[in-house]
Amino acid sequence: MKGFTKTGISFSISKFRNNYPYEPPKVKCETEIYHPNIDLEGNICLNILREDWKPVLCIDSVVYGLQYLLLEPNPHDPLNKSAAEVLKSDKASFAKNVKSVMTKKISVTSVSKYCNYYY
Repeated sequence: MKGFTKTGISFSISKFRNNYPYEPPKVKCETEIYHPNIDLEGNICLNILREDWKPVLCIDSVVYGLQYLLLEPNPHDPLNKSAAEVLKSDKASFAKNVKSVMTKKISVTSVSKYCNYYY
């Protein structure tokens, strides 16, 4: 499943392992983003993609989890430690960094929707 997009941020759910649904699918963020739970390679730190995955969860659960992660970053479980530190110490600087990175890739309207939470 390629091309899931939330506010201009593209995710791919591409690798269903042989033991799916007993193991979670592989999910990557394809858009460069400044986020404490998404590293520069697009790896995502989301509990349902790791230790909290259960066979009853479906792709809808993953999509909702990604949407929530974009709205509520978790600086206490980071992949991007520098973004997490900035989010914890200075939300205005965090929002500026998000806007700086994202305006290279997507529309300003989408960036504003994402950043409004941090102002």
